[in-house]
Amino acid sequence: MLTEFDTSLPSIKQIQNLIKEKTSVELKLITGDVITGTVLWQDLQCFCVMAEDNQKITIFKRAIAYLKVKSEE
Repeated sequence: MLTEFDTSLPSIKQIQNLIKEKTSVELKLITGDVITGTVLWQDLQCFCVMAEDNQKITIFKRAIAYLKVKSEE
């Protein structure tokens, strides 16, 4: 059973802001893989990221170890 998407949660708000601002992020997966790109959307279970190589990647939230804003270099 899916619960309702709670947009009042700080984590949901943070991701929504990253989507709105098209901020580049780094996602480290529990497998050790790192994906860099911008988050296109999120739902209860997944994120869709436009990777730096212009591939759209759907990632299950449970596979993410951490997400951080990529620093500008």
